[in-house]
Amino acid sequence: MASLQSLAFASPISHCSHQPRRVSVFSIGSIHSSASSSFNGQSLTIPHSRSPKHSQTHKNHRLSVIVMVKPAIQFIKGTDEQTTPDVRLTKSKDGSNGMAIFTFTEPSVFDSSSIVGDITGFYMIDEEGMIQSVDVNAKFVNGKPAGIEAKYTMRTPREWDRFMRFMERYANASGLSFVKK
Repeated sequence: MASLQSLAFASPISHCSHQPRRVSVFSIGSIHSSASSSFNGQSLTIPHSRSPKHSQTHKNHRLSVIVMVKPAIQFIKGTDEQTTPDVRLTKSKDGSNGMAIFTFTEPSVFDSSSIVGDITGFYMIDEEGMIQSVDVNAKFVNGKPAGIEAKYTMRTPREWDRFMRFMERYANASGLSFVKK
C-alpha cells in the first residue's frame, strides 16, 4: 500500500485544488491504526475516466486516494535535510508573534548542494503545505561550511498555530521532544 500512496503523491493530480464530491475508498482510521507510522494522510480526489455509456450511471462518483506526506525540512526544494536541528522558540508576552531558530550542525545539504544546486531558502513541508523563510545563514570554520542557522518569524497567532502543527508532526516523525528552559 505504501508504494501506491507514494505513487499517488508524485502524480500531477496531487496538485488539484478543487474539492468535488467523492466516494471514499480508504478509511483514514484503518490506515493509521494498522501501522504505527509517523506519516499523516492527505485526501485527494481522482475523477474516473468515463466512457460515454457509463457517464449516465456514474455521474458524481470520484475515487478518493490517501496520500502520505512525511514532514520534512529542505534548504533546496526537493532535497530533504537529514540532520536533526536544535530548535529554539521565542514568543511575545501577548502571544501575537514569535520566532523559531533552527540550528543545524554539519547539515547534509552541504554534501548535496554542489550536485543539486544552491540553498534557496528554508522550507518546512507537511501535509498542509509549505512554510518558508529566506532568513538562512551559513556558518564557516576555517573556510569550510560547519552549520546553518535558519529563522522563521511568526507575526500572527495563526502563523504560530500553523508552525506548531508542523513542529508536532516533524517531532513525531524525527523522534524529537520539547524541553522547556
